[in-house]
Amino acid sequence: MQKSQTKNINRTRAQESSHAIERMYLTMRHLFNRGFYKPMGVSGETLRQALLQLRPEIYGSIGGDKTELEGLLYVIDRLPIGIEECILINLTSAEGFGNSHFEVIVPSKRRRNCFRIDFEQMNIEITRGRSEIYDILTHLTFMFIESHKIAKRVVIDDKGTTTRDWIKLETAVLSKKKLNQKERELAITHTGNILGRTFEEILEVYDQFSTPKQSDHFLHLIYWLGKRAIEEIVDNSKRTISFSPVLRERLGHHIHGESWANTIKEVLQKQELINRPIHIISANLHSVMNTFHAPKALKDQCAKHGVFNVYELLSKEENKALRNKTKQVALQEGMIFIEDKSGTNIDVQIFDAAKIDFSSTEFEFDSTKEAPVIIVMDYAFGEQAYETIDELLKPFKTTENNIHLNVDSISIMGKAGILEGSKGDIMIPSAHIFEGTADNYPFKNELTLDDFDTKDLKVFEGTMVTVLGTSLQNKDLLKFFHDSTWNVIGLEMEGAHYQKAIQAASKVRHSINPNVKVRYAYYASDNPLETGSTLASGGLGSSGVKPTYIITKQILKQIFN
Repeated sequence: MQKSQTKNINRTRAQESSHAIERMYLTMRHLFNRGFYKPMGVSGETLRQALLQLRPEIYGSIGGDKTELEGLLYVIDRLPIGIEECILINLTSAEGFGNSHFEVIVPSKRRRNCFRIDFEQMNIEITRGRSEIYDILTHLTFMFIESHKIAKRVVIDDKGTTTRDWIKLETAVLSKKKLNQKERELAITHTGNILGRTFEEILEVYDQFSTPKQSDHFLHLIYWLGKRAIEEIVDNSKRTISFSPVLRERLGHHIHGESWANTIKEVLQKQELINRPIHIISANLHSVMNTFHAPKALKDQCAKHGVFNVYELLSKEENKALRNKTKQVALQEGMIFIEDKSGTNIDVQIFDAAKIDFSSTEFEFDSTKEAPVIIVMDYAFGEQAYETIDELLKPFKTTENNIHLNVDSISIMGKAGILEGSKGDIMIPSAHIFEGTADNYPFKNELTLDDFDTKDLKVFEGTMVTVLGTSLQNKDLLKFFHDSTWNVIGLEMEGAHYQKAIQAASKVRHSINPNVKVRYAYYASDNPLETGSTLASGGLGSSGVKPTYIITKQILKQIFN
């Protein structure tokens, strides 16, 4: 009886979470169509309440009185520096600001161009589709909720009188001189009282908030978040998020994806590669290049340390010389690099197998057949995966005729949250289900469990959920997915979008081979069901190197061998 009641409670929580995500999704679409809203006003209330009901794992203690430090760090890394000072945040399309005097601000963990128009306004360029809008709005909602926690702890009355701790923090932040250790520690002490956090807790994250120009950015961030929230409470001066008319008009029209795909096809035609067998890989821009060329470029290091240790060396920022050496060999052996100019923020590498020296590698191909061409595209973001692959798989229109690409295979390698296992483990999907809908995409994955015989990494096979955003997940919903007959092993943001485009091109439009081979494999960046292992707890570090190259090698083995 008790077990049944627990199961019903868990199901109810999962249903509530699912409903909260659906409400957020619909609300964000409504606000976008409306053109503007005030996040902490009446128009933003549904979004706030849904996020508080959902309590995503990545945002930690969003529902409590204390300020959530890890969640705030995660969000700030994905938003432009200085956004906490702004009262107007304007989401725009690519509207020419890159050619202006405005300085481009790129967040440290998201490839998006932002422009500080003046002290009160920040413009954020949206070139990656709806997923990018959901990502930004969710982060901003969290940030504004946290800002009001600060304000409520420092405002004493409705006249705006503030506590001594706030006055001391304000003095430290507005002081033009650089703080010495004593002044900094005093400011941290007062800030701890404001945030409901200990001196030690703040010290643990303090340096992670620092920027190259501002070592005390944490104090600055807390002050301006609190100040803008105080103005909202006392003066009713609400912060506003707006969507430019051009963005609202262009969204969903594949403007950036079409330009991106045409550039690739033009290069293929110019290099006389467009009629050759083509293999598309969505991955990072280092693992394929390093797998092909590091054994030759760094022969001595590979002999001394072993190839996987060399891959780890290449992943470290301080080893730029080794990376450049590998890249030079790649370029000498025909690698073509296409830097994105379309706004997708997806760079591309093209490898012509006919020009690669395979003698130092474990790959070979039948020289009596046409040498394959490998297109490696950097990671797409959410719904952008559909836009880019959909456009890439369309025939190339020339003045004479339409050229259908001879696409033999499409391989997707990415990071994902795992529901059973730990960081660095590998997931092999057999289907993608799209969260919040009844859409599901089963497929024959050329990669199987048998392809990954590894002792120190676990490998899981099953269904993957394509989520609206990693920042919307909570334990109750994920546990339901994992324990139910869906047999879900992990969650990511692009799989269903990729598969939708592949199926449309191969089975509906017939623009590519209907029997195109498809490969999907993910390595775990986090475990959202495990406390302390969410994305907010930090990156993979070197633990992501081994699964990255194990998957890369298996994809290339299937292409060549």
